[in-house]
Amino acid sequence: MTEFARPDGRQVDQLRTLLFQPNIAPHAQGSVLACFGDTRVICAASLEKKVPHWMRQQGVSGGWLTAEYSMLPYSTLDRKQRDISKGRLDGRGVEIQRLIGRSLRAVIDLQKLTDHTLWIDCDVLQADGGTRTASITGAYLAARMAVQQLIDKGILAENPFLDSVAAVSVGVYRETPVLDLNYVEDRDATVDFNVVQTGAGQYVEVQGSGEEATFSGDQLEQLLALARAGIETLARRQEAFLEKHLPKKGVDADPLGNKIPL
Repeated sequence: MTEFARPDGRQVDQLRTLLFQPNIAPHAQGSVLACFGDTRVICAASLEKKVPHWMRQQGVSGGWLTAEYSMLPYSTLDRKQRDISKGRLDGRGVEIQRLIGRSLRAVIDLQKLTDHTLWIDCDVLQADGGTRTASITGAYLAARMAVQQLIDKGILAENPFLDSVAAVSVGVYRETPVLDLNYVEDRDATVDFNVVQTGAGQYVEVQGSGEEATFSGDQLEQLLALARAGIETLARRQEAFLEKHLPKKGVDADPLGNKIPL
């Protein structure tokens, strides 16, 4: 019997190498290059002083948060055609940007955006599996950096975020549950899940299915346990990143931006 091994040699419960590089897009209020192994996504957050027409029409107060997602043509081995050249939006991209928006709206008080829209743009530079989970994890960081800058400028009165949010993939690869699938594992997995969770451990979304296969209740529990452990690590990395990179003008700030006088 052949001993189980992952393509990149990781343990079954091991995340890929993580890197969060701040201020990758200087004209955005907040931006991060989120790297999960060879998957690299630019996540940027920008505030616009307007809300969608439907909010004004229906008399909905507060602000809004929405997301856009795209894979750049050179992000994959074979050049990916731009949506504009196809004359239509890519269905997968639309589904992912809706997931990103839902994930961040789950942890934000939209009333505190006060007639503004916070735009989240996620552009995939290089894809090696898990682009949607890397986008969510990096988008939270970009949004938090943007919010703190806007608070410091007096544009927002207070931090609207209630918690952090992160996401990770899990799956059954060669009959073994594994964490944070790269492209080869994602392609060959018989079961594939994307899990989104808050820093407090609450689920936002669980997307999962068998790829022409089924999975047992025990396997489901194993996959969710792997995801929970992975997201706990991601939440700690997010917290450490924000402690290092959030602006502190005469005050200290906790990971959710609640200012504490020094």
